Amino acid sequence: MERTEMRSVKIPNLLGLHARPAAEIVKLASRFSSEIFLSKAGIEVNAKSIMGVMMLAAECGSTLTISCAGADCREAADELAALVESGFGEELADPADAAGGVQ
Repeated sequence: MERTEMRSVKIPNLLGLHARPAAEIVKLASRFSSEIFLSKAGIEVNAKSIMGVMMLAAECGSTLTISCAGADCREAADELAALVESGFGEELADPADAAGGVQ
C-alpha cells in the first residue's frame, strides 16, 4: 500500500509565490522520489514543474494544499510545508492581513 500525506499551508510572504519561491519549491520537491502535487482553488499541479507551480499564482494569504504519495512522502510534505511557512526568506505579511488574503 502506497503511503500518502497531505498538508495545507498559507502563503505568508507579501509577494506571494513568484518565480524565486516557485523555483525553491521545485528544487526541494525534486529531491524526493514521491509524487508531489500542489493545489489551490481547485487547480492541481506537479510540484516538480516550475511552469505548473507558477501557474498557481498563489498570492499572500492564499492556501496551498501539498499532497504526496510514495516512500518518502511524509518527509517531503513536512519539508515543503516548512519551506512555504518560512516565507522563503522574504518579508512576511502581518498575520492579521495574511489571514484575510485571497483563498
